[in-house]
Amino acid sequence: MTTKRIALTLGLGLLAGCSAVKKSTIRPDYEQVDKLRVKRLAVVTQPLPDGQQAVGDLWSLIARQYVNQNRDFLVKEHAATPGPLDDAGIQALCVNGIEGVLWLHPQVKRTQSGAEAAVQARLVRCGDGEDVWSAEAGGSWESQDPKFRERTEQYVSQFGPSVEPYVVPSYKLLMATLNTLPNPQLTEQDIDEKIELGE
Repeated sequence: MTTKRIALTLGLGLLAGCSAVKKSTIRPDYEQVDKLRVKRLAVVTQPLPDGQQAVGDLWSLIARQYVNQNRDFLVKEHAATPGPLDDAGIQALCVNGIEGVLWLHPQVKRTQSGAEAAVQARLVRCGDGEDVWSAEAGGSWESQDPKFRERTEQYVSQFGPSVEPYVVPSYKLLMATLNTLPNPQLTEQDIDEKIELGE
């Protein structure tokens, strides 16, 4: 093994070790099936992070906006619910052209200067309830980050001061997790529809 190759392998290993994402899987038939069919999504956060409705609403909105801006899905609805989410609950979200449900299952705990957060995320296909993609991630982050000041102010003005300590940890966790989502193949009509979402 050459020195360059050893250095690259070590570098990749260190990056993987520091990653918030512990595991990510995509269906083996994704390219043939879901890439063309599962494009329009609803996001649901359940249970509520740290038992707070406002933080659940924050999570779902962050996920909706992030996926619409950084992946090729069209997220059309978002919600947060304390109650258990079973197959019937997922199917109830599969209305008005929704083809899949992005389910975020968080565990969040405040720390002195931030929050410990973990998520089990699933993209569930409407119709048969099969998982298209799943990921597990977690970590601990400080609540204060100058790069996120404007974003934090935006969410605080929308959901109230109680969400402030959660914004940065939630955003960093969800960003890492949702970056592992695959990208569906959009038609020209889909692209126009995505532009109309305006997010």
